[in-house]
Amino acid sequence: MKSSLATGAGFVLASPFSRVRGANEAIRVGVVGINGRGSAHISAFDGMEGTCVSGLCDVDKKVIERRGKVFKDRNQHVDTYIDIRELLDNKDIDAISIATTNHWHSLATIWACQAGKDVYVEKPCSHNVFEGRQCVKAAEKYGRIVQHGTGSRSSSSWARQIAAVQSGKYGKLLVSKAAASKNGRGRWSIGFKEHKEPPKNLDFNIWLGPAPKQPYHENIVHYNWHWFWDFGNGEIGNQGVHQMDIARWAIKDSVLPVSAISMGGRWVESMPGHPPFTDQAQTPNCQLTVMDFGGPLLVFEVLGLVDRAGLDGKKYPKNVGNEFYLEEGAIKGGKFYPRGSDKAEPLVEVDFEMGPGDNFENFIHCVRSRNRGDLNADITEAHPSSACCHLGNISYRMGEQVSGATRPDVLDRHEEIAKSWEKIQQTVKGTIGYDVARNTYQLGPMLKFNPGKEKFVGNPEADKLLTRPYRAPFVVPENV
Repeated sequence: MKSSLATGAGFVLASPFSRVRGANEAIRVGVVGINGRGSAHISAFDGMEGTCVSGLCDVDKKVIERRGKVFKDRNQHVDTYIDIRELLDNKDIDAISIATTNHWHSLATIWACQAGKDVYVEKPCSHNVFEGRQCVKAAEKYGRIVQHGTGSRSSSSWARQIAAVQSGKYGKLLVSKAAASKNGRGRWSIGFKEHKEPPKNLDFNIWLGPAPKQPYHENIVHYNWHWFWDFGNGEIGNQGVHQMDIARWAIKDSVLPVSAISMGGRWVESMPGHPPFTDQAQTPNCQLTVMDFGGPLLVFEVLGLVDRAGLDGKKYPKNVGNEFYLEEGAIKGGKFYPRGSDKAEPLVEVDFEMGPGDNFENFIHCVRSRNRGDLNADITEAHPSSACCHLGNISYRMGEQVSGATRPDVLDRHEEIAKSWEKIQQTVKGTIGYDVARNTYQLGPMLKFNPGKEKFVGNPEADKLLTRPYRAPFVVPENV
């Protein structure tokens, strides 16, 4: 590990298995990335019988001081780290829980597997498709337990709905539809921030990690990085990956689609002195993505301009959830609506299996048992669900501005696709006054995909976006 810290190389174990603690020994967890979502990780493991938080890691010293004070006030020692590589050098740490920026998720997971640690990694497990596959390989090679932060996999309510969808009692699944439309935290606008020197409490070099070297500005640290391609994956890869996972879960025997297309735009409240409807961010805040799984379609809707009164005085409701359209009707809100009826019926009773506990408890259970089969959100399911978000974004990024009157053929494949596009246009016009029909939007190409090879069909330019150039020494390795 000393040489690893000096060279930035990966971590190599003499044996792929670390010792397994006995039933009466606490599982010692190090939490990495503790400013936002990481606080929930700390609370989960700190309050769980049979676990203890033994390490806190963050690139911001002020964040470490704030989170560490809780332990200090109760006279409980916890080691603190700026550099994750130093935490991984601690052989007393059994597992790490990762809640960093998206672009760090995979590298931290792979390094942890190489260092003999089990891993709980927040969603999405990857920043691009290549990274997710490398995480799967690392978990298998080093015999690690790797759980993903898509907590719906540990929900009996969702498991029951998925079982009903797949039971065949409502006919074939036609469309698995998902929405991730939320308010706040930069979705209406993040404005513009000037480049400046990073604050002294922040190790900006480590924060950048695998991303290209670039100037610091306050729109990337600590939350709005979600809306920049170098660090985040937009809303579809933020809140959206939860709904994406549920949508893909419902498509029986699904892994990855055979095609993907995406369209939309980043349309935000205007600011004086800047072009109208623009801000500093890059990712779309309004996006429609359609994927074909060789029959069933997965339709994904993102609308960031919700839950506030618009220019027209209307309040457009937020919408985070999943619906399933089958031959005999639709499943919405845990109820079945027969075709042509607005009266709900209880779902059919269907058996289903789940591992024990909520997502965090399930992880610790499997750390002790070493049985990956009991994981509710194993990395083998995390990778394709995260990859679906990336495939939609690749189509969007490869797109071009087209006339708002342009109507892509995919809108006619199912009425729910057309409904989503109409909803996006109406909301953008009503909230901020951008009339898509009279202006332009970003329309991505229909990309053909080979699920087995995890490559696009005859499209080397699209293949380039399946991975990224890495900044040494923060390189996701070809050989884990």
